[in-house]
Amino acid sequence: MANYRDRRVAQEILREVNDILRKRVRDPRVQDVTITDVRVTGDLQQATIYYSILSDKASDREKAQRGLEKATGLIRKELGQGLTLYKTPELVFEVDSSVQYGNKIDELLRNLNKE
Repeated sequence: MANYRDRRVAQEILREVNDILRKRVRDPRVQDVTITDVRVTGDLQQATIYYSILSDKASDREKAQRGLEKATGLIRKELGQGLTLYKTPELVFEVDSSVQYGNKIDELLRNLNKE
């Protein structure tokens, strides 16, 4: 029988982290950050949090990454209080490039129709 606990925990982490970023983190570097996906290891020890930002600039992505890394301790502490897990997972933040990839595909399709 399949174990769905990791996916349920990932969904809960996604909801909690979005809430924490909106209400508790006051760093201006992470104001435009949107959490798009969370992947949790099978033993629930590590969570990879994928995020996207509206800006396409590399400097804004760097600033957002540094802001998230700086806020990791606060986010993890708040997660520990909000989740009913024995141990709060370690958090790793990564840029979600699927939105940019989708935009690139859309642009290629639009250019194909023009020719």
